[in-house]
Amino acid sequence: MLWFYLLLPSLLCDNLLCYYSPVLEKEKTSELIVTECPSDELCYKADGRYGNHSALSARGCMAKQDCSQVHSVRHKGTVYTMSYACCDTPHCNSCPGVAATSLYITVTLLTVAVMAGSL
Repeated sequence: MLWFYLLLPSLLCDNLLCYYSPVLEKEKTSELIVTECPSDELCYKADGRYGNHSALSARGCMAKQDCSQVHSVRHKGTVYTMSYACCDTPHCNSCPGVAATSLYITVTLLTVAVMAGSL
């Protein structure tokens, strides 16, 4: 019965589910963790750049007013320019290099092509 009370807040709330990963070098991977954002936050994907080189990535939840901002982040002694892109649908920050909108367009076009071929 204790498990029911532990799950109750997430069952009553309709908070956004997003993926979380800490700031990592692009060539390193970690297992994505599903997290429930507070009601006033969105999912984000972050891209850390050093000059013209995309070197870092991160994912998680952030306040809507902080989306589309750029911050300096120090990682292992180097300062990177970290930019954040937010989205507002469940698990929308899953793909590392593809915007959620692009993914929806691709899936839609593929579905139309398959349906047209089967007619």
